[in-house]
Amino acid sequence: MLIKFIIFASVGVIGTSAHYLLLYQLVESYAVNPVTASGYGAVAGLCVNYGLNYIVTFNSQQSHLRTFPKFVVIAGIGFGMNMGLMTLLTAQFYYLYAQVLTTVLVLIWNFLGNSLWTFKMETQ
Repeated sequence: MLIKFIIFASVGVIGTSAHYLLLYQLVESYAVNPVTASGYGAVAGLCVNYGLNYIVTFNSQQSHLRTFPKFVVIAGIGFGMNMGLMTLLTAQFYYLYAQVLTTVLVLIWNFLGNSLWTFKMETQ
């Protein structure tokens, strides 16, 4: 499970990069509230991460009709965690520091949810 977590986290760097780039661009160039901008970034990360995790991390052979809705549920809970944590943490910390801590916590949630539910192979 540790190796799968390392692969999941490595693949997640690409989705997280999309998240952070959009967050930074919206805040710095368009003066969007950091919490709102983080939400948009999380959606961008979701799109990138589903495809990469389906293929690279979990090498899934399951139907997208089965896995994608589950992935969205796990990501939706992660999105809620992201928004809640960013709301709490940006009151105390610089927004990028708050996002780093938030990312670590949401990463753990996403890995466990996707490993144990979304891409778990059913045994016969």
